[in-house]
Amino acid sequence: MPDLLDKIVSLAKQRGLIFQSSEIYGGMAAIYDYGPLGVELKRNVKERWWQAMVYQNDDVVGLDAAIMMHPEVWKASGHLDAFNDPMIDDRQSGHRYRADELIEEHAASLRSDGEDEEAARVEEQLAEARRADDPNEAFYDIIHEEEIRGPDSGAFDWTAVRNFNLMFASNYGPASDSTVYLRPETAQGIFVNFRNAQETARQHLPFGIAQIGKAFRNEIVARQFVFRTREFEQMEMQYFLKPGEEEDAFQRWKEKRMNWHVENGVRPERLRWHAHDQLSHYAVAAEDIQYQFPMGWKELEGLHSRTDFDLEQHEEHSGKKMSYYDPWEEERYTPYVVETSAGLDRTILMLLCDAYTEDEISGDERTVLQLHPELAPYRAAVFPLVKKEGMPERAHEIERDLRQHFNVMYDERGSMGKRYRRMDEAGTPFCITVDGQTMEDGTVTVRDRDTTEQDRVPAENVATYIFDASRGWTPDGA
Repeated sequence: MPDLLDKIVSLAKQRGLIFQSSEIYGGMAAIYDYGPLGVELKRNVKERWWQAMVYQNDDVVGLDAAIMMHPEVWKASGHLDAFNDPMIDDRQSGHRYRADELIEEHAASLRSDGEDEEAARVEEQLAEARRADDPNEAFYDIIHEEEIRGPDSGAFDWTAVRNFNLMFASNYGPASDSTVYLRPETAQGIFVNFRNAQETARQHLPFGIAQIGKAFRNEIVARQFVFRTREFEQMEMQYFLKPGEEEDAFQRWKEKRMNWHVENGVRPERLRWHAHDQLSHYAVAAEDIQYQFPMGWKELEGLHSRTDFDLEQHEEHSGKKMSYYDPWEEERYTPYVVETSAGLDRTILMLLCDAYTEDEISGDERTVLQLHPELAPYRAAVFPLVKKEGMPERAHEIERDLRQHFNVMYDERGSMGKRYRRMDEAGTPFCITVDGQTMEDGTVTVRDRDTTEQDRVPAENVATYIFDASRGWTPDGA
């Protein structure tokens, strides 16, 4: 795992952002819990996404569909038959891998060794294999031609490549033969509720349905902290429109989604669009927003033009009409769909990677999370300079006042330097200190996390000061 990712994993545990799930029992691979600070960061991201996708658009409504759905939903969507990854076993170690990812990592290793032409050749072979009639056989051939060895054992002793379905199955009710699935994506809950949402919200096309929710995938190899996990959250919006309007909508949402990440303080040079080499069976266009993680450029969010595939499939399998009657055009048609789908946990990891900074202040090294103030777990911290002379009482009064506006941390333990460092690592953008001058003239010091500069502000104006500074914030003060 790259050095930066190691540091982020350590900081996340130390500061209560993210913990290994069931840690006291040894944990579970690729399942994580969000701690006191992590849950606040996560909630802020979700709230900011909802604001951008629902509240700022008069043609998008919300939904919260159930995790468990009728099994026929997954038959209609194609997940039961085709939601597979190519799996291969290392006979020596017993470990299982995704065959295509083994090849990707081999190409990355070649490139890191300066063998760019060889890496490009392998990447082209991989792209061709994914388009092949039998991708699994093509993956196997590449692994053998390149003599790719097991990452753990170093052995060259592979099984054949075979499909592995990623859905978690369970039983519904007391009957053991009544199988249901934990949803592998949130999109299908939106599709099956298209008519319900459209009619009850009195929406005319084009309009969208947005949802944030849990999804589950039994990944063959889940790793790289919260980038790839078996339980995760998605932030999705399906935009329903008249056939023929999908290209304009695709470009419009493409611009909006990239802007959202930049507005959250992510450095634009670490973001890019990447068109799919191979389209899913339901898509006519697909591009990903990728972020330059410590482990390379990886998918953060997908934008897909799904045509009418999903609604047509559900109409066929359910026997219920999923079409829309346009009262202005006086015609009935099955809507096309443009989808935006962002991984919430990947977004959290991106924000931590982008915000993580190490610098030196007056000869003292520090670690700081330069998160956007509106995303930070605590918007402000309040400190009394000393635990006497009425300063703690006045600091608590200011804390209570600020809690009417945003989340605040109170801390009176340790030296001021240590308190500042704790808040820097937590990403807290503003630290407010009540000191002797406060008791005389009612002003406090407000310290900026990124610059460490301090301003003297009347206590009654602190909330306004913080709101103004938050709105004008940019990474690195750029």
